[in-house]
Amino acid sequence: MKQLLWGTPSTLRSLLCELVSWDSRTLTEGERAFAPKLTAKMKELSYFKNNPEHLALHDAGLGRNVVTALYKHPEATETIVLISHFDTVWTEEYGVLEPLAFHPEELTKKLLEHKEDLPEAARIDLESGNYLFGRGTMDMKMGLALHMQLIEKASIENWPINLLLTTVPDEEVNSAGMRAAVTELVRLRAEHGLMYKLFLNSEPSFSQGPTDTNEYIYSGTIGKIMPAALFYGKETHVGEPMKGMTANYIASFLTQHMEWNSLFRETDLGESTPLPVSLQQKDLKMQYSTQTPYRAAALYNVFLLKRTAAEIMDLFEQVTIEAMVACNESYKAICQREQVDGIGKVNVLRYEQLLEHALQKLGEAEVERLKQEALKNDAWDDREKSLRIVDNLMIQCQELSPATVILYAPPYYPAINSSNDPLVIETIELMKKTAKAFDITVEQIHYFNGICDLSYVNYEDDASGWTTFERNTPVWGDTYSIPFEEMAQLKAPVLNVGPFGKDAHQKTERLHVDSAFKEMPVMLDTLVKSMFAVNENLVTITD
Repeated sequence: MKQLLWGTPSTLRSLLCELVSWDSRTLTEGERAFAPKLTAKMKELSYFKNNPEHLALHDAGLGRNVVTALYKHPEATETIVLISHFDTVWTEEYGVLEPLAFHPEELTKKLLEHKEDLPEAARIDLESGNYLFGRGTMDMKMGLALHMQLIEKASIENWPINLLLTTVPDEEVNSAGMRAAVTELVRLRAEHGLMYKLFLNSEPSFSQGPTDTNEYIYSGTIGKIMPAALFYGKETHVGEPMKGMTANYIASFLTQHMEWNSLFRETDLGESTPLPVSLQQKDLKMQYSTQTPYRAAALYNVFLLKRTAAEIMDLFEQVTIEAMVACNESYKAICQREQVDGIGKVNVLRYEQLLEHALQKLGEAEVERLKQEALKNDAWDDREKSLRIVDNLMIQCQELSPATVILYAPPYYPAINSSNDPLVIETIELMKKTAKAFDITVEQIHYFNGICDLSYVNYEDDASGWTTFERNTPVWGDTYSIPFEEMAQLKAPVLNVGPFGKDAHQKTERLHVDSAFKEMPVMLDTLVKSMFAVNENLVTITD
């Protein structure tokens, strides 16, 4: 049999280090260059030399590309989709060691000279010699390397199942890569007559504490959505404060009601979502002056398990109304104390209501002009553009003020769960049994809590709850969209099985060497082979 390029722990480790060395921080030139480099790397395999049409790049916007690599057995229709992302977060926290952040072997050696600067847990792991440090080692280029190894083995050993490697950019910011990949997965299924059997991600297994060395398998992924608000008060001079109302005053009430609000906590299968917190709160003044800030904005993070966008908006509206009742009561008491009439009560309205009002008052052409004025500012991301669209409309519709306009800002990750799927139940038991051969414990977690691209497959929403998201996201259809209908067509269970690591997004990000290069290759090999009815001897990987 032909020698595998990536079939041993040492060659797999070399592959990982090469992938990590391709700096692919989100929204950089490196991220744009990664996909062509990976395609060239995959062409080293004989299968893709002979079947170049099975290797493709797909536009994901801003010069970035999704890579798909299909190993197709001539007699198979059942297909496992191998999902990963290749972008990483940035590296400023490495300080003087930042030039080595993408060179794991060199960084790990250099850290030994600076080990006194590391937290105790990281220092102990470093001294053990069983961890490889570096940006992207854990999150998540090791997952990609493992999928590349699976594709190579399948193609050489002629496995009677199809494997579709799908690796994407921009998981760390807006998941533009996976949202673009969804349409391609639907198209490739039709083009090649595929039947998707499983969506398998290999995001890393996260430690549940400093001394935790258990490994975890995830049968779903937590959802995330971002309710936001634009607060519009009344401007005045600081010398005449009672003639106006600061937006900061209004905002303070909603933030007090949103932070750690247990109404947003969901529990399912014994697991609960973290409580909501504010991710940003600011006024929209562009410069200092003695005019009071009368426009402000806030973003709130909400995690999901079962709720839809429609249900969260209903709940957010309820909490906002309660917050504004408190705001109005407090303001009324102050006005009575100061013996002034005040400027009125703060109203609550959804973005879709503001938009309807603006269309009637200003006309479609003017509303579109105001939207484009915000959208064309390349210095603003989708969140800022969302807020600025609402701000532009409210400036022209001040008769609605004082007001709190509630909306959604990107990104949105639906929650997905396959814990009750028979195939997933069976596979998790197989993984636990396989892990015992390495004297390690594997436990199941129902919802991966790190946010991942599995949110965009196997989508279910019978009540069309996504339409509330569309109607209340100002940038929808312009700079941000989600292919909900295509996602619903990708019907197959999800599972996340990946290597063990620690401290993702930190300067101590590190990968457990034995898990990555010895245990996980066998576990994934066993998993895939269990999906087709062939009795084979499962051979462990050795040098």
